[in-house]
Amino acid sequence: MERFEFKAEVKELLNLVINSLYSHKEIFLRELISNASDAIDKARYLSLTNTELNLAGTEWKIQIVPDKDAKTLKVIDNGVGMNREEAINNLGTIAKSGTKDFIETLKKAKETGDINLIGQFGVGFYSAFMVAEKIEVISKKIGEEKAIKWRSTANGSFEIEDAEKEGYGTTVILYIKEEDKEFLDEWRIKQIVKKYSDYIGYPIVLSTTKDGKVKEETLNSMQAIWLKSKSEIKPEEYNEFYKHISHDFNDPLETIHYKVEGTNEFTALLFIPSKKPFDIYYKSPKFGPALYVNKVQIMDACEDLVPPYLRFVKGVVDSSDLPLNVSREMLQNNRQVANINKNITKKVLDTLKGMKKNDPEKYKKFFVEFGNVLKEGIHTDFERREEIASLMIFNTLNNRDKMIDLDTYVENFKDGQEEIYYIVGRSVEELINSPQLEYFKTKGIDVILFTGEFDEIIIGGLFEYKGKKLKSVTKGDIKIKDDDVKDIKEKEESYRPLLDRIKEDLKEDLQDVKASARLTDSLCCLVMDENAMDESMRRLFESMGQEVPKSKKILELNLNHPVMKKLKDLYDIDPKSSKIKEIANMIFDIALISDGEKPKDPSAFSRKIADLMMNLI
Repeated sequence: MERFEFKAEVKELLNLVINSLYSHKEIFLRELISNASDAIDKARYLSLTNTELNLAGTEWKIQIVPDKDAKTLKVIDNGVGMNREEAINNLGTIAKSGTKDFIETLKKAKETGDINLIGQFGVGFYSAFMVAEKIEVISKKIGEEKAIKWRSTANGSFEIEDAEKEGYGTTVILYIKEEDKEFLDEWRIKQIVKKYSDYIGYPIVLSTTKDGKVKEETLNSMQAIWLKSKSEIKPEEYNEFYKHISHDFNDPLETIHYKVEGTNEFTALLFIPSKKPFDIYYKSPKFGPALYVNKVQIMDACEDLVPPYLRFVKGVVDSSDLPLNVSREMLQNNRQVANINKNITKKVLDTLKGMKKNDPEKYKKFFVEFGNVLKEGIHTDFERREEIASLMIFNTLNNRDKMIDLDTYVENFKDGQEEIYYIVGRSVEELINSPQLEYFKTKGIDVILFTGEFDEIIIGGLFEYKGKKLKSVTKGDIKIKDDDVKDIKEKEESYRPLLDRIKEDLKEDLQDVKASARLTDSLCCLVMDENAMDESMRRLFESMGQEVPKSKKILELNLNHPVMKKLKDLYDIDPKSSKIKEIANMIFDIALISDGEKPKDPSAFSRKIADLMMNLI
C-alpha cells in the first residue's frame, strides 16, 4: 500500500467542497452516476471498435447498492475502469489551470451564499465527501489483469494498493456519515435518480437485499433526450441534462435543439451556459460538444465541431453518417464534420442574434460572461468577422449606462462623421476621463469604450465595419472640422520654435511634439503613431512574459492652456532658458501619468511637486 499527500491547494479545495455545498448534498449521487455513465460510454465504444477485447453482448448498467447495516452506499459500473496511474491522476490530484483563482472565488462565493460554482471546476467526485466520512474506489481497467483500491478520508492524503475484482469497471463505496443516512433510504435514492438522471442511456439499477433475496429495480427511462421531440421535453429536463454533461450546477442560459436531414443527417442538442468556466482562458485540451454516432459516444469533447471562439458551447451532436471507428485525425479532414461545424456555427450565431434583438437583458448576461471569447472570432474567422463584430455590445462616451452595438453606433453618426472612433483601456471610468476624448466630448461625437483584455489585438484586426473604418483616438491624427484645423495650424506656426525646443529636450523619449486637436482642457497627452503598437497591447504582451520594445510616442500639447502661454512667454524672453527643459520634463511626466504610466523619474517628480506645493503655501 502506498500513501500519497494531496497538494496544499487540493486540501483547501476539498475542505471548501465539503463545507460549502451543505444545502446541495444530494447532487453527489448525480455526479457519481454521471461519472459511471461516462466510463460505460468509453467501454461501449471499445466494444464496437476493438473485437479483441470480447466485449460484444455486454449488458451495460449502473448499480446502486445501499446497505443500512454497514452504512455504505455503492455505485458500481462495468465501464472502462482505471489502472493505478489513472487513479492517481483522476482521483488524487486536481491538476487544472486556474485552481488558485477558483479557490479564491469559491471563498468569496461562500461568504455571499452563491456556491453554485464547484461544478464548473469539474471536481464532482469530491462532492461525495459531503456525505461520506470515507470513500473507497475499487477499479479494474478493461484489458488489464490487476485491480486497484483507492481510499481517502479527505484528511489531506489518499492510499492506493492492489486489489481483487471480478470483471472490469469501477465500484465506489461511500461510508455514509450518521447525519446523512437518509441517502441509504430507497425512496430518497429513487427521488434523486428521477430528478437528475432519468435520461442516462444505461439502466440505473437499485439493488436491495431482503430476507436473503436480491431485488433489482431500474430507476430511469434511458431515453436519449436529444433524439426525443422538443415538444416532449420539459425545460427542467433540458436543464438536468445540461448539468449532467457540463457538471455545472447552474441552469443553462439558452438551449438549442434541432435536427438536420438531407446530405448530412445529424441531431444537435446544444447549450449556452449562464456562467463561464474558470479555465476558459487557459489552454484546455478539450472543448466542443460530445460526438455520438447512432447513440454511441465517439468523443466526449469534439473540438472539430465548433470553432474555438464558440468553445463555451456544451452539448451533444449525434450523426447518422460517420463511421464508428472514426479517429481524431480522420475528423480533422472529414467533409461531413466540416459541414456540421459550419451548420452549428451558423445556428449558434443566429441564436445569439435573436437573443440580442429579442431579449437584450439576457444577451447582456451572455456577453458579460462570454463576449471576450466570442470576439476572438473577429481575429480568427475572416469569413464571419463582420457578422461576429455585429454581436459585440459595449459602452460608449455617450452611452455610459447602457450597452449598444456597432449598428446603433453607426446610426448615431454626427453629421460629417466618417469613422468609427474607439479607445481601449482598463475600465469605462478610466477611459471617460482620458484627455484624448476631450475634443469628442466638446463636439458630441461618440467614442466606443473597449475594456476587454484582448480588445486591442482583436479590434485592431477588424479595420472596418460595413464600409466604415475603425479609428483609435489614441493613434495618429484625427479628422476635425476645417475651421478648427485652421485655428490649430495658425497657432502651431507661432509656437513652432518652442515646440522644436521641447522636442529637442525630450528627443530621447519622444518621436515628436505637436499641437493637439484632441485637447480642450488638459495640458497634454501622449498618442501613438498610426502604425505603432498600442500601449494596452504592449502591457498585455508584457503580462504574458514577452519583451516588447517600447515605441516612442508623440506628445500633443494644448496650445490654449495657460501653462503653454506662460511657457511661450518664457521662451520669447530667453529661448535658451534651462527652465524650459525642466518644465518640458514635468509636462512629459504628467502625460505619462494620464496614460496610466509612471513618471520617468518618480522620485524627482515627487520632489518637484513638493517644491510647487511649498511655493503655494
